Amino acid sequence: MSSTMTGTARTPTGDGTPELTHWIGGAARPGTSGRFGDVTDPATGAVSARVPFASDDEVQAAVAAATAAFPGWRDTSLAKRTQILFRFRELLNAKAPELAALITAEHGKVLSDAAGEVARGQEVVEFACGMPHLLKGSASENASTGVDVHSVRQPLGPVAIISPFNFPAMVPMWFFPVAIAAGNTVVLKPSEKVPSSALWIAELWKEAGLPEGVFTVLNGDKAAVDGLLTHPGIKAVSFVGSTPIARYIYETGTAHGKRVQALGGAKNHMVVLPDADLDLAADQAVNAGFGSAGERCMAVSVLVAVGSCADTLVDKIAERARGLRTGDGRRGCDMGPLVTRAAQERVSGYVDAGEAEGARVVVDGRTGEFDAEGEGFFVGPTLLDHVGTGMSVYTDEIFGPVLSVVRVETYEQAVEVINANPYGNGTAIFTNDGGAARRFQNEVEVGMIGVNVPVPVPTAYYSFGGWKNSLFGDTHAHGVEGVHFFTRGKVVTTRWLDPSHGGLDLGFPQNT
Repeated sequence: MSSTMTGTARTPTGDGTPELTHWIGGAARPGTSGRFGDVTDPATGAVSARVPFASDDEVQAAVAAATAAFPGWRDTSLAKRTQILFRFRELLNAKAPELAALITAEHGKVLSDAAGEVARGQEVVEFACGMPHLLKGSASENASTGVDVHSVRQPLGPVAIISPFNFPAMVPMWFFPVAIAAGNTVVLKPSEKVPSSALWIAELWKEAGLPEGVFTVLNGDKAAVDGLLTHPGIKAVSFVGSTPIARYIYETGTAHGKRVQALGGAKNHMVVLPDADLDLAADQAVNAGFGSAGERCMAVSVLVAVGSCADTLVDKIAERARGLRTGDGRRGCDMGPLVTRAAQERVSGYVDAGEAEGARVVVDGRTGEFDAEGEGFFVGPTLLDHVGTGMSVYTDEIFGPVLSVVRVETYEQAVEVINANPYGNGTAIFTNDGGAARRFQNEVEVGMIGVNVPVPVPTAYYSFGGWKNSLFGDTHAHGVEGVHFFTRGKVVTTRWLDPSHGGLDLGFPQNT
């Protein structure tokens, strides 16, 4: 933990490994369950901290704190809420490098990627600063004689966020700025692999003046998740993670009467047509496929090369991939490690399987020289060519720095490959043909589309979310959809008797 932070870690009497806490009721609270998980530095393999896994009593305490804080926060004026949000924004701007360093230490991504993650999360904070405008209702005067109608949007209550390891700051920030600005209270359950960012953010909220209990951090494993999903005090759940877990979150949460948005896995395709600028396409394929070691739900994992461009494009990508330096994210490398030893072994296993099934390994990241000390969890950039759509490297979400090239002859075949895939998160097309691009964005069955943009993550005032098995629920993250997710509509019909008529009924028909 950073020396500038307080309250989020304590040193036990045993081996001296820092022991993290929960954040409940506006203060750090040590875990009491006796169950812990190791937090590792992925670049060295060393254990850096222990994180407590919440007991049922701690789940109850977290929700109770959020429940107690809700009435006061709901009734806090929009002006006051916005002032606190602006203070949080300014504090985050000032301390962003500190948060980025914390992300790199626990996730492993290089510092520039971590800084970019913080910046993208900050965009949602800035969007939520406009909540007074976003919560405006509508009004109709004299909808019937002497009768006015107006609508309002009101917060739900305590809501839960269950976030993944790959973006420990940005993904929670897709949700909690909007939820808090709209008047809800939040219980955040971060990934047990990367818990410190959430605690750091909790302290920043306190410094910004957020009342106690409005933002809670509950560390834990599946027991904590299930406790939140089934707790009657939690009104809505936001989740990002793999598709099997997203489906479980959605089914369990909705079965217990909750509003759920569960963003699942992805298999993002990048189509390159023969008329495209192949140098641009190669540069962007490398950035989109290997950035953050491929541990991004919007990473490009499949490159669909159309027609005659395939050989040249593969050569250009291979040349660039071999020039990347992989190692400790704090050493100015181009790519860092994977998050855990298990992730490293899983990704390497997929490359083994792809090679055994007939794919050609053009660039092999399973072995090599890595710029790091200790036993880090490294797989370098890996490029596979002649990948078939029946191979496991194509069908499964690998979540690592593996770019698979699928060759097709025509544009129509490329679209068929994408639309047949069960995922529909993001896709891109690289071409100089405006007609082809326009046709592609209309025909492809995917929620987020880039034209000569490989990672089409929307800005914060648009909403983020995919189709098919990449989303369970009807509402995407942030933007207007995010505001609607964290609020519910109410319509008020009003009639006042006119004193100038002696308070008499003006004859309004009751059923009009």
